[in-house]
Amino acid sequence: MADLFIALIHHPVLDRRGKIVTSAITSLDIHDLARSARTYEVRAMFVAHPVKELREFAASVRDRWLEGYGRQFDALRREALERVVVVSDLEEAIASIKAVCGVPPLLVHTSARTQGGVSYAALRKELESDGPPFLLLFGTGFGLAPELAERADRVLAPILGPGGYNHLSVRAAASIILDRLRGR
Repeated sequence: MADLFIALIHHPVLDRRGKIVTSAITSLDIHDLARSARTYEVRAMFVAHPVKELREFAASVRDRWLEGYGRQFDALRREALERVVVVSDLEEAIASIKAVCGVPPLLVHTSARTQGGVSYAALRKELESDGPPFLLLFGTGFGLAPELAERADRVLAPILGPGGYNHLSVRAAASIILDRLRGR
């Protein structure tokens, strides 16, 4: 089975008007995505942010459960947060994966606004092979900026419900996507 990684990208991302911005890190995203990563055997969950103080915040959220009070309080939460790696940008995440796996990952763009894209079944089949690692890119705010989206090796089909509404939280979308790609 191919190694799977995820990255929560905070810059460059879009705001509601389509302007490139840097979004804030939330502890809820870190906790929930780490738990999903652990459930679906994701090797690492990268939290990418260019601002040093916000990377320190993300590391403090993680470390509270790895070294602090949370270590004794909730072993399951600790086990999930062990997968969190705080980086400054996508390049650092890619370099980290290459250092572990020996090759850079294939980048997979996820978005609610894409048209078409590779199906979940097709990507799942690729993940079930012994191929290169994959890195799923999850944009915060209103999604990844075009400069990151254009770098993707694969564009994943959007999650679609029965109606026209399509504005899931990144946490919910990531969980659905991971279940479709790795669930039993």
